Amino acid sequence: MKRNNSTRRMKFINAAVNKLIFRPRKDDRMFPIIDYCHNPVEGCLHGCIYCWARKKAKNKLKNTSFRPQLNRKKLKERFKPGYLIFEVDNGDLWGDWVPREWISAVLGYVRKYPKVYFLFLTKNPARYHEFLDYFPENAVLGATIETNRDDLYKKYRISRAPLPSERYRAMKELDWDLKIISIEPILKFELERFVKWIVDIDPVIVFVGYDNYNNRLPEPSLAETLKLLDRLEHITIVVRKSIRRAWYESLLNFDFYRGGER
Repeated sequence: MKRNNSTRRMKFINAAVNKLIFRPRKDDRMFPIIDYCHNPVEGCLHGCIYCWARKKAKNKLKNTSFRPQLNRKKLKERFKPGYLIFEVDNGDLWGDWVPREWISAVLGYVRKYPKVYFLFLTKNPARYHEFLDYFPENAVLGATIETNRDDLYKKYRISRAPLPSERYRAMKELDWDLKIISIEPILKFELERFVKWIVDIDPVIVFVGYDNYNNRLPEPSLAETLKLLDRLEHITIVVRKSIRRAWYESLLNFDFYRGGER
């Protein structure tokens, strides 16, 4: 199989764009192109400070430790041709702690549905390289890269996941034509360097959005984000998600108006 197949790339882009244009978003799916979230594996040990899935697991799924679990019953579900499935959104299938046999079981399941796209997303894309010869053609390989600043990641202890620069290198070197990048939740960045990272990775789609859960992260200003979006839209398809003022900009505006009343 050719890993750099322009026809396959365009076919996926057409499918994704059609979903964006012709199908209104009905719920809070993480990505608007997704038809269904499928979780044969749940749980994660990255410990991201903004993780919504860990909170969901504690409150609803009663998995208080959020330790990874395999649910083989999920590998019996069926999907219609044309669907785009988010495979494992309640965890990270590619964490170093996930047994190889779990990943092989999921990839075997994906292979049964060649007319369905399966989107994977990870903060440990280096592990994709271990399975590169086993991915079926309908696999879309994604990585979350919230910033290009390792120093920021360390200072605020954002996560125990590999640093953003490590994820960048893994995705850059990944010989696969269907790649996506999620810049969400977006963190402060260096514009020119971050843009170069995206050019080097060459994703078919980039998703960009702010934190939705009031975690008060070290966010860029809205003006900075808009500059990034403008640059990225000259490179690839960009899907804008929650685009807003940074939380501290709202506080500054409040203080300004409050001061004006005195």
